[in-house]
Parts: sequence; C-alpha cells; structure tokens
Amino acid sequence: MSVDSLRQNRSRARRGAIVKDVISRWTFMVPAIVLLVAVLAYPLFYTLQISFSDFDLATFAPSSWAGTGNYEDALGDENFLNSLVVTGIYLVLALPLQIVLGFAIAFLLNAEWRGRGVVRALFLIPMVVAPVVSGGIWKIMLDPLWGVVTWFLGLFGVQPIDWFGDAGMAMISIVIIDTWRSVPFVVLIAAAAMLSLPKDVFEAASVDGANWWQTLKSISLPMLAPIIAATFVVRWLGAVKMFDVVVATTNGGPGQATNVVNLYIYRQAFQLLEFSTSSAMAIIVLVITMVLTFVFLWGSKKLEDRL
Repeated sequence: MSVDSLRQNRSRARRGAIVKDVISRWTFMVPAIVLLVAVLAYPLFYTLQISFSDFDLATFAPSSWAGTGNYEDALGDENFLNSLVVTGIYLVLALPLQIVLGFAIAFLLNAEWRGRGVVRALFLIPMVVAPVVSGGIWKIMLDPLWGVVTWFLGLFGVQPIDWFGDAGMAMISIVIIDTWRSVPFVVLIAAAAMLSLPKDVFEAASVDGANWWQTLKSISLPMLAPIIAATFVVRWLGAVKMFDVVVATTNGGPGQATNVVNLYIYRQAFQLLEFSTSSAMAIIVLVITMVLTFVFLWGSKKLEDRL
C-alpha cells in the first residue's frame, strides 16, 4: 500500500471520527432542544403570529392577517403606556435598593460574629416562599386596622398608614415586599463572590494600615464590580416579570398606581379577551426587555474590561 493511500485512509478515519463525535454530541442535546422548542420557541412564535392577526374567538385561533394594526392599537392605548411607566417606576425604586441592601448584608454576614450561621439560614427563607404567599402574608401584616406593622408603629406614636389604599404608599409597599423576597437571593450571590476574593490582597492592605472603609472602597468594591453588574442584570430579568405580588396585594390599584405591565396584559387577554392586542403588547415588552438587557450586558462587559 502506498504512502498516499495510507494518508487517505487516515484522513477518512479522522473525518469519520469527527462526524461521529459531532453526531453523539448533538444526540445528547436533542432532548434539551426539543424541550426548549416546545416550551419557549413555539409559544413565542405563536404569540408573534397572533400579534399580526385577528383572533377568532369562535375557533380560538388566529384568522385573517391584520398587519401592524394590533401594534398601533397597543401603542395608542394610554393605559398600556401608563403600565409601562408604572413598571419603570417600580424597577427604578426596587433594583438599586435590592442590590445595595443585598451586598451590604452580605458584608455583615461574612464578618466574624457569633450566630451568623443561624442568621444566614433564616435569611434564605423569604427566597423560597411563593410570591403569592408572600403578598398575602404582607397584606395581613400591613393591614391599617389589624396588621402587626400598624400595631408596632403605634407603639412609637405613628398613626395607621393605608399601605395599599394610597397611590404612593401602594407602590412603596410593593417595593418593600419584593425587596423582602429578593434580597436573600442577592445576598447569596454576594456572599459567594466575597468568599472567592483573594485573601492575600486584604492581608496586604491590613499590613499597610488600611481601615475597613478604605479596604471596602479601594479593594472590595472594585473587585466585586463585575459581580454587582451581573447580579443587577439577573435581578432585572426577574423584576421585569412582576405580577404575583401585585395580584395578591393591590390588584393593580388604587386606580392605576400599581398596574404593572404584565398585569395589564393579563387582563387584556384573559378578562377582555383581546388576544391580538395583548399579544402585540407582550411582543413590545419582550423587545424592550431584550434591548435593555443587551445594554446592561454591554455595560457590564465594558466595566469588567476596565477593571
């Protein structure tokens, strides 16, 4: 057998091995791909189809092509635009508060003091409570007549507060409840990130005489900046889906004060049966979320590269 024949056989064997390897890898990925298509891709494309069609309630399926009419109706709906503003206000109030509180508490829990292990375990409880249950518990606690919070504040001479009946206080109440639920998640990520920081840097700072504030400002925060940015993106993706807590507490009231966009789309679809318009609204929210997520990820990457 000639040298060329041997080379050709080896080349074929190598190509065959590569093809087999690719096929075996994709075989393992098929179940996940099928699941993603069934759970994510199909509903997304079906919603997209409905958003460009007239929905026939008799057949419960999209019928004639409507073009961009549903999107024009959605963008011309003042209540929908108001729900976007309400959601934006909630995000601006809640996200910075949750990130700051989460990392501050993580710093405290990472310090050496007696009983911190028990506190760490108890601190994770709000994270595992269902959002509807959290909303129901806090609605009872914040009741202006019989709530334990009203009783506690009364000990200091504070008059009963209508937490869910006043437009301004209703949004603050939603932020408080969601912060109670979400801060433990931020603490969990922050604590893990802090434990991974190199100890020798802090030891060198201590030898140089740096106090805790200088260490925090000049070492800890710069090293944690990429983690803080990533945590913000993760919490943004969770917070933009706010629905359960609002339904369990204010149901969007008083008036439109807490009528977040997901609740408004839900009502348009399943109460008013405006499936075409609500699908267009859902696609608009999806596009806005994707654009802002891309901006946040881009900013996070730039911040990481600078550090």
